Amino acid sequence: MRWTRFLIPTAKETPAEAVAVSHQLALRAGLIRSAAPGAFTYLPLGWRVLRKIEAIAREGLTSAGAIELHPALLQASRPWEQSGRAAAFGEVLMRVRGSGWQDEVVLGAAYDEAVIEIAKTHLNSYKQLPCTLFRVGTRLRNESRTGGGLLHTREFHTLDAYSFDADPAGLEATHAAMLEHIGRILRRCDIRHVVADGEPGADGRPISHRFMVLAETGDDLIAVSEDGTYAADLACARRAFSPLPTETTEGASSPLTEVPTPGCSSIDDVAAFLEVPSSKLVKTLVYTLPDVQTGERKRYVVACIRGDHEASEAKLRSSLGVGDLTMADAEKARRDGFEIGFVGPHIANRVECILAIDPDARAVIGGVAGANRFDHHVTGFCWPRDVAPERLAEAIVADIRAIVPGDAAPNGSPLIIRRGIEVARAVKLGTRLSQPLDATFLDAAGKARPLVCGRYSLGLDRLLASTLESHYDQDGIRFPVGVAPFDVLIVALDVRDEHVLTTARRLHDALSGRGIDVLLDDRDARPGFKFKDADLVGIPVRLTVAAKALAEGKVELKMRGGQLEKLDLDAAVREVENRLGLSQGCGR
Repeated sequence: MRWTRFLIPTAKETPAEAVAVSHQLALRAGLIRSAAPGAFTYLPLGWRVLRKIEAIAREGLTSAGAIELHPALLQASRPWEQSGRAAAFGEVLMRVRGSGWQDEVVLGAAYDEAVIEIAKTHLNSYKQLPCTLFRVGTRLRNESRTGGGLLHTREFHTLDAYSFDADPAGLEATHAAMLEHIGRILRRCDIRHVVADGEPGADGRPISHRFMVLAETGDDLIAVSEDGTYAADLACARRAFSPLPTETTEGASSPLTEVPTPGCSSIDDVAAFLEVPSSKLVKTLVYTLPDVQTGERKRYVVACIRGDHEASEAKLRSSLGVGDLTMADAEKARRDGFEIGFVGPHIANRVECILAIDPDARAVIGGVAGANRFDHHVTGFCWPRDVAPERLAEAIVADIRAIVPGDAAPNGSPLIIRRGIEVARAVKLGTRLSQPLDATFLDAAGKARPLVCGRYSLGLDRLLASTLESHYDQDGIRFPVGVAPFDVLIVALDVRDEHVLTTARRLHDALSGRGIDVLLDDRDARPGFKFKDADLVGIPVRLTVAAKALAEGKVELKMRGGQLEKLDLDAAVREVENRLGLSQGCGR
């Protein structure tokens, strides 16, 4: 490919609207161009990169035994209504304006329902399981937030795989295997990442895993252990904590005293008003669980954390062994005896509820808590004295708060809070979608059972952006071999010199004939201008053909970011092949 016959609109200045490094580089190197709010046109260089990433992902899934299909972007809305996700997505789910058939379709924000409907129709027997189907293509979402270039868009490209198993044990095996396959795909793209545990299930094990690239431009916070052996979403990261204190009434010499706290509606307000640190407060939150018989929200959960901490609903759900939990409706709870905003743990003495206590809150002695009365709190609160012994004995004491700096991972290694970009996610769906969609198969006994599902998604645009975030220097992009738009850039200096141009073309043809992607810069431009463009677009290998070096039978080779070397012209093709081979630790 010749530069003069290709479209590479590079720019020297950083666009004002681009903040993220990946956005700046993608615009300057001519990879993308803004098309509409939250949508980008891939220009030729960028499209080549995306297609190479897509090919690596497709090959990785195919080698794992997954089967590719192509669901329509225009989907029937009925399965979305059946699964409950139409309501959950709300305005994010894009629809077609109009009446008649338009009322019955949605645009592909995700493909769970579409692929499960296919499985429902065609995977009817246990003999067909396990089976994994995947698709590659576009998603559309009416996201309220855009910005950051390819990191936040309304139109984006993904690979989504869906596994179907006969039972939970099969899903566990499939999930573990898919984690390995996704990791291998990312390594082939030379993307360094950590696998973070997502929300835990009722058994405490994660039901999802997120593949995160650590970057300051990331919009997700994760906790990573210093020794690198543990990572998890900030809200559900597990921590090591000290044993509970021996039961004592120490600190209870001061009686439980009710004090007015007018206008104090937050922990900070109460702490300032009473002149105590927020760590001496017990924050009490009220949730509701659905009744197992009726499904109505009647069971209350009173969760207690220390005042300077935040609750983790994911951890609380896991500790309770439930999948559904919501904050209590203030008016309904008030009628049942809860003064929302001023609830204290001792409400459990007189109102039926499940009491869940974080160990750090349990360790507070002689602290401040809600008085179960509007605009009032109590001081001198002591757990063994002020909560009925039988209620305290029944309480669930568990890690139910979000991680803060200074916490340690379960193995004791200090936790560091980092920003990250999610590039892939694996989720054990179980029967959450197959049951409402009535997607069943017949087991060996001829009994209908719901398909047990998993979802595995890779964000292809985000993989491209993460490549740029991870591989750049002050001069531009440093593409890894395998995802670069071209493997080799031949820079022909002195293009008016017939010997130079003929030699450059001969090298181009020789390398192309060996299956190597080559771009020939045949522009009639200054050397410095060409070299700056070469560094900006980040092609891994640069061969420079110049009249002076050719007179000595030499060409110049430079790996992106490396040192300039002179090679014998006759050895140039072989040496480029060697360099590309040595650089292909990530595969090709």
